[in-house]
Amino acid sequence: MDYKKYFPSIVTGFGAAVLSTIPGLKDLSCCLIVPAAAFLAIYLYDKSMGDQSPIKLNRALSYGLMTGLVAALFTIMFDLLTTYITHSNDLVQGLSQTEEMMRQFNLGTLMDASMNLMEEMVKDIEQNGFSALYAVMISLSNFFILSIFGMIGGLIGMAILNKRNRPQL
Repeated sequence: MDYKKYFPSIVTGFGAAVLSTIPGLKDLSCCLIVPAAAFLAIYLYDKSMGDQSPIKLNRALSYGLMTGLVAALFTIMFDLLTTYITHSNDLVQGLSQTEEMMRQFNLGTLMDASMNLMEEMVKDIEQNGFSALYAVMISLSNFFILSIFGMIGGLIGMAILNKRNRPQL
């Protein structure tokens, strides 16, 4: 297996994860940073190959998926490390606002059970710097969301690069 072909996805996925740890950019990581990283991975792969053949759908999807998965992996690691060191994160800081918002929906026992789980996670994070349930939740959500947006970025990159760089027939 030629591992050199995966370097663009690994590098851009890591870069996306680093950018997603910056507080102002954190909210844009799924919809803007990861698709841009997947586009950049496709672009770097295309430039490294040097041929003018069109980028195929499966290559665009695989590079986008790989970029999203690498970004998710490193984002999770950075988030858990920061949470462990500071004993705080967005969940801890926003628990009261979340409770107020959920009370407006008037969900009854479902809201009470959800709030109990979140309070338990916050308690674990504040005491130990780690909550297993929180780790599982952010892992699942990041892997799912970032891989989808990575594939979308790969498709956008394929469309733009195929339109720009290839001779029109």
